[in-house]
Amino acid sequence: MEEITEGVNNMNVSDLQKKNRIQVSNTKKPLFFYVNLAKRYMQQHNEVELSALGMAIATVVSIAEILKNNGLAVEKKIMTSTVDMKDESRGRPVQKAKIEIVLGKTEKFDELMAAAAEARELREAEEQS
Repeated sequence: MEEITEGVNNMNVSDLQKKNRIQVSNTKKPLFFYVNLAKRYMQQHNEVELSALGMAIATVVSIAEILKNNGLAVEKKIMTSTVDMKDESRGRPVQKAKIEIVLGKTEKFDELMAAAAEARELREAEEQS
């Protein structure tokens, strides 16, 4: 019984680690969908992990650079590796490049997000009047 309890506890720990991970695709969603999602994850969890394979790596790097250049994020960790996958069309194994970038909030993150929300509210008020 203790083994089952330990397994469940370990499972919960791994689930918590995944809650702030965004797996980026360069074909499914536009770039700024991921930028805004990363902002939301940083608000909730204080950091976000961006992950991508192959051609989507450039998209992850762009997301990280946009957040950094806007003063919202700092790099905590960058990891690169290769992942063995099966080629669907040929049925043979292929290696894909993988990147994981962990970003944390800057000290001014909350201040900048509040200012952006205020500016958005002002624009909406002007449009309605």
